[in-house]
Amino acid sequence: MTHPIDPDRDLTLSRIIRAPRAAIWRAWTDPARFARWWIPQPALCRVVEMDLRPGGALVTEMSENGGPFGPHLDACYLDLAENERLVFTNALTGGWRPAKQPFITAIITLRAHEEGTEYHAHVMHKTPDDRRLHDELGFFDGWGTVAAQLAQLVEAERN
Repeated sequence: MTHPIDPDRDLTLSRIIRAPRAAIWRAWTDPARFARWWIPQPALCRVVEMDLRPGGALVTEMSENGGPFGPHLDACYLDLAENERLVFTNALTGGWRPAKQPFITAIITLRAHEEGTEYHAHVMHKTPDDRRLHDELGFFDGWGTVAAQLAQLVEAERN
């Protein structure tokens, strides 16, 4: 399933990861693995909740410079298709509860590729201003860094 990209409201990132889709899926769905790559290093991630079902919560916290953990992501899964697609939003929190400050809906797609997996992140925003803000906050650097960390994790596990 492909989703049309609205260049005014969406940001996307794609890369080839030299690992099977199942390894990437595990890295997205195993809290211990997820915490190892989800936030750009050297910051640390802690998974508070990962309820892998539509309506389930995805809550993470982060620690920078060895400081205390604080809020990072409070989201809700919308769709999960094993080894293929993961969709979440911070417009809702777990249990389909409306969020105070919605910002993104993300569709992560995994497709078989001759070198491993084609990894695609499609991040949708409510308005062009939200998209622009996310871009200015460093979408490509941040999401690119964590995609590289994800690739490093799953490619190392493969060897």
